[in-house]
Amino acid sequence: MTLTIWVDDWQMQCCGESFAPGDVVSWTLLEVDPEEYADVVGGERAEGIDFREEHHGQGEGYVATSVEVVSIVEVHCRYGVLPGATDKVNHPVPGTTVLVPVEKADGWAKARADVRFSGYLVTARRVTDLTEGAAAFGR
Repeated sequence: MTLTIWVDDWQMQCCGESFAPGDVVSWTLLEVDPEEYADVVGGERAEGIDFREEHHGQGEGYVATSVEVVSIVEVHCRYGVLPGATDKVNHPVPGTTVLVPVEKADGWAKARADVRFSGYLVTARRVTDLTEGAAAFGR
């Protein structure tokens, strides 16, 4: 069974470690409300996000989970003040998402016209799922 995990750009840039498909990483995974990601990745894609990776103290009481990275997609979107907003704060602009499959995540992405790098969608498998599957096949 695969999981889809959101990894924020700023968390990787601050103190994340690079990873690539095939790597086994140990992350604190917190459940998400997919609606929080709908403007960044699109509603349909957001529905598939199972967890977000967290390593800045909000995961207290959570145990790190070992997962094997299957694939990585950079997420880029445009940011701006939304129509009718009074707070003048930039938010993701719905419908502007650009997804870019990559072979490595290090927190930085090649600049793209009219959009800003926001984070990664990572497809992964729990390591326990891997070992249980191997045991079922006599490995």
